[in-house]
Amino acid sequence: MASFSFGAGNAARILRAPLSLAGALATALVPRSRGDWVFGSAAGIADGALALWRESSRSGRTWLVTSSEQRREAERLGIRTVARDSLRGFWITARARVVVVTHGMGDVNRYGVRGAFIVQLWHGIPLKRIGLDAPVTLAPGRLRRVPGISRALGAAYRRTQRRIALLPAASHLVRGRLESAFGLDDARVPVLGEPRVDVLSRGSAADRRHGALRLLEGAVGGLGGARTVLYAPTWRDGDPDPAVPTAPDWERILAVLESHDAVLLVRPHPLGGGDYAPSVAPRAADETGATARVRMLPSTDVPDVTPLLPAVDVLVTDYSSLVFDIGLVPAPTLFLAPDVDAYARTRGFYGSYTDIADGGAARTWTELAARLDSLLGDADQFARERERSASLSTRVHDWRDGRNAERVHRAIVTAVPAAGEGRA
Repeated sequence: MASFSFGAGNAARILRAPLSLAGALATALVPRSRGDWVFGSAAGIADGALALWRESSRSGRTWLVTSSEQRREAERLGIRTVARDSLRGFWITARARVVVVTHGMGDVNRYGVRGAFIVQLWHGIPLKRIGLDAPVTLAPGRLRRVPGISRALGAAYRRTQRRIALLPAASHLVRGRLESAFGLDDARVPVLGEPRVDVLSRGSAADRRHGALRLLEGAVGGLGGARTVLYAPTWRDGDPDPAVPTAPDWERILAVLESHDAVLLVRPHPLGGGDYAPSVAPRAADETGATARVRMLPSTDVPDVTPLLPAVDVLVTDYSSLVFDIGLVPAPTLFLAPDVDAYARTRGFYGSYTDIADGGAARTWTELAARLDSLLGDADQFARERERSASLSTRVHDWRDGRNAERVHRAIVTAVPAAGEGRA
């Protein structure tokens, strides 16, 4: 099940107000070092923060971690770590000249960020509305009955986001969305590209495919040359995925997979939920009831799915930003969104969802399975949908040279010259 909702997050923000005030007072007294940086990401040792870390100097760079698994992964990569919520985590954050996050201030020690040069890399091009643009952000669950609470939360959110010094955008189209969602001016949202997708542009397509397949097979086991279909639903503010397949759905899905020698990779959202264990008839399963045609790809095993995308033949999603990333591969996308009407009311979209979803999404797995069967069985249709995916990605990615992290790093060092020095 989900571990976070906007209601819970807003309640926590109110409860930690005294600590936030104490942190603000402390950071006003602590001088920031010339070249130290701290990194953090809700995704773990991954995402755009890892791409930027690889681009930057190693000295004076620390990653704030929240688990032993993150610490071990960081050690494997040669990254120095400190526990995010420790006293040292606060001190390291309060002393750093540059703070790099991908989700929010809680990626690092949130009480030590005031006064730093904050780089918010975000974690995907938004299709669904985010931040100040999303009705659900400031609709605080049970707290909505408190007079003036939404206005107070909106003011607090704006104050927090005003600390962001740099939020790189993938394109001028995306720039407008980010400026609106975070309440920032043009100068803070330059079009530099997203460091997180550099891996989808570097080297040849064949090399990217080979490398991604190697990573994917390391995560889910051998694929034996089977085609891959990635199912990646997005977050629903703490609610489970409404499109978890039923037993009859699994029968239809497995029949299509068998017919086209394909494997379904199920990647639940890290903050989502649902029981995705296939309910299959004995003829479609082994003696344990499992099937090799369906593999789980949870974020606990693979924090960042982006490097695996070149190994994906078809993406199935609802409102995920992966729809814009997969076009860099490129690979076709099919849409499954049984709750699109309700989601449009509570969250909303940038632009027209039917335009992105090519006229509309499937509402059931029965409909989706039929579309997948047609796509995998018709080479011409597959080629058309692949081209459509590439065209969609071109609309939102102005930079496609694999050098986004380099541009972002240069922008930071230009804005804060001492940040390029590091510390021995």
